[in-house]
Amino acid sequence: MPANKIGEGGFGSIYKGLFSDGTLIAVKQLSSKSKQGNREFVNEIGMISALQHPHLVKLFGCCIEGNQLLLVYEYMENNSFARALFGLKECQLKLDWLSRQKICISIARGLAYLHEESRLKIVHRDIKATNVLLDKDPKISDFGLAKLDKEDNTYISIRIAGTYDYMAPKYAIRGYLPDKTDIYSFGIVVLEIVSGRSNTSYS
Repeated sequence: MPANKIGEGGFGSIYKGLFSDGTLIAVKQLSSKSKQGNREFVNEIGMISALQHPHLVKLFGCCIEGNQLLLVYEYMENNSFARALFGLKECQLKLDWLSRQKICISIARGLAYLHEESRLKIVHRDIKATNVLLDKDPKISDFGLAKLDKEDNTYISIRIAGTYDYMAPKYAIRGYLPDKTDIYSFGIVVLEIVSGRSNTSYS
């Protein structure tokens, strides 16, 4: 239902839903207009189903029926950091310095897990304000572009994908993908958190 829509991304629309036991969920629906949707859908299931961490959004399951592709996630009450800080005035949150520090530390812990602590070494490739979701514990979301990092290589050379405003120059220009690519993007997000301004705003 349009009234339950809580977001929109390159993958498609996101809706608020409810399990029969009363648990709130977020349902991501593949858009028929999404050129990379099928690949991202499969990639996201494969990546996040293998990951469990307090600072990564939890995937409950998926649904594939006809041309309907759905991912079912835990619901994050305060939506994204981007909406909380840069969205419409009625959606914005008053984030004090302690709250902002908590967001930074949560992203850092999530990235440390992806890069160093999990069984799979993963480069997220799309760390940005809209992919940091806020609740009691801020969490990293959207693993549609994530890639496995081969430990014996200093970088992975691949097709460039992600959001240019948050992209490390070496990756954007040459397609070189070390895990430091995520750290560069994290640095941009930290600047946004500290300044309270979006790096995509030209006003």
